[in-house]
Amino acid sequence: MPVDDELIFGLVARALGENWTTKSSHQLRIGREPIKDLSLVAFLDGKLVGSVRLWDIQAGNAGDALLLGPLAVEPSLHGLGLGQAMLHLVIDLATAKGYGAIVLVGDAPYYERVGFSSKPTWLLRMPGRYDQNRLLGIELVPGYLEGHDGVITR
Repeated sequence: MPVDDELIFGLVARALGENWTTKSSHQLRIGREPIKDLSLVAFLDGKLVGSVRLWDIQAGNAGDALLLGPLAVEPSLHGLGLGQAMLHLVIDLATAKGYGAIVLVGDAPYYERVGFSSKPTWLLRMPGRYDQNRLLGIELVPGYLEGHDGVITR
């Protein structure tokens, strides 16, 4: 079922707060389309309750990679595993399509549960302000980000 951006933006605002568009990772998404077959939505009783999107980026001198975000789950459903299930699915889809890595800016304890870590992204930088400890990555191809540096760009 196609979902327009306004519905997704409303869900993201409820899940992450109204200031979600001020984050550096959002600046990389402005004016661009997510990768359709790597972006998921979830419905419960006909209502949008979950969304995750992946975007093409350049991960410094590592080259092509994916930016994950935002991941949003309806607040009343937090803690039930929907976000984790969506993450596992997009990681599997991206791996099957041959992508080398996924990066994101987010809460390390949450994303570490599905394999993300600050280790592969430690030499990379986001444009704008961000917390380096929240710049996380998962290598879908072993060693894809290791030793690479530079700024993450569109």
